[in-house]
Amino acid sequence: MQTAATYRQAIITLLLALLTISATAQIKSEVSETVELMGILSRTAGFQEFCDDLAGQYSKDTETWFAKYREHPTVTYYKDLRAKHDIAYERVTNMAVHLEIDKGKVKLIGDRTELTNGWQDVDLDEFVKHLNKFYEDTRFHEFYEQHQSFYNDFLKVYDTNVMPFIHPEWYGKFYNGTETTDCFHIIIGFTYGTTNNGVSRQLPGRPRELFAVCGYNLNPNTGRLLFDTSLPLHEFNHPFINPLLEKTKNAKAMQEIGQKLFQLSQQSMRQQHYDDWRIVINESLVRAAVIVYYYEHGQNQFAQNNQFALNMLTIETMKNGFPWMLDVVAALRYYATHREQYPTLDDFYPEIARCLSKFVQNN
Repeated sequence: MQTAATYRQAIITLLLALLTISATAQIKSEVSETVELMGILSRTAGFQEFCDDLAGQYSKDTETWFAKYREHPTVTYYKDLRAKHDIAYERVTNMAVHLEIDKGKVKLIGDRTELTNGWQDVDLDEFVKHLNKFYEDTRFHEFYEQHQSFYNDFLKVYDTNVMPFIHPEWYGKFYNGTETTDCFHIIIGFTYGTTNNGVSRQLPGRPRELFAVCGYNLNPNTGRLLFDTSLPLHEFNHPFINPLLEKTKNAKAMQEIGQKLFQLSQQSMRQQHYDDWRIVINESLVRAAVIVYYYEHGQNQFAQNNQFALNMLTIETMKNGFPWMLDVVAALRYYATHREQYPTLDDFYPEIARCLSKFVQNN
């Protein structure tokens, strides 16, 4: 006989499942004024990773509007931050998702300790003060408002071409064996070009938010929009994978292996701006996880023959400096089919270390 407690638990389980389905169904691509602000400031300051002219007319509009502000005091200050604290790539995005525009003012939100790496030695209040000066003097909000139709038109096309292949519920199940309570956001960085970042944010009293910030770009030869479902899939993995290597036991197991892998592909890694063994380990697992995701979902946007597309993705990853990718993919697929033995990826981490250690010994 079912007890009242059993019925209550069944109802709670059903409600959680419905909430998960609802959250998944509602995920759509977004535009963020603070992401655009940080991207355009970085472009105006000459940060190479934000200076690719891959956005067609939008790149021209950005140049026309902001070129005259290259000597603005905020730009000079920001260049100095880059030189002193290596503010670049995901650190720019990390700041962007911790900002909001409130009544015409840029404000810092969330836990400041989430602004790590280069930002930890920056006077954040001083930075926000300078950022507001740039925001006001350039009439940034006016520029942003003038391009709302452009943003919205692209987001509709992106949602049609990419969102059917994005299944956020997979992440919690794959990494922790549970339904995730995280909130997923795909933000298009219209000045990001080929730069793509994965960052997270934890606001008080709210679920953790995961952001895949993906660059908008056109094929320079044809002018056609480029869509790649692997980009948001890749970036959403980082908030699950990166914290694992921050654990002392995992870092101890991986350090020597990671250093040797970095040496094996040092030239390729530096070309991709991967200058640390930790990045090599995390990128290896993230890239392998994307391939496993495609195996498990049996679909992607690139080809009717899913196995062919997966083979091409794996080969391309190996060419980009990860010749051990087949080994990592095989390890993660083993993990995915042995969850009773390995409930979480953290439980399986020593096996990943052993897998990579064998590759190092054989090469």
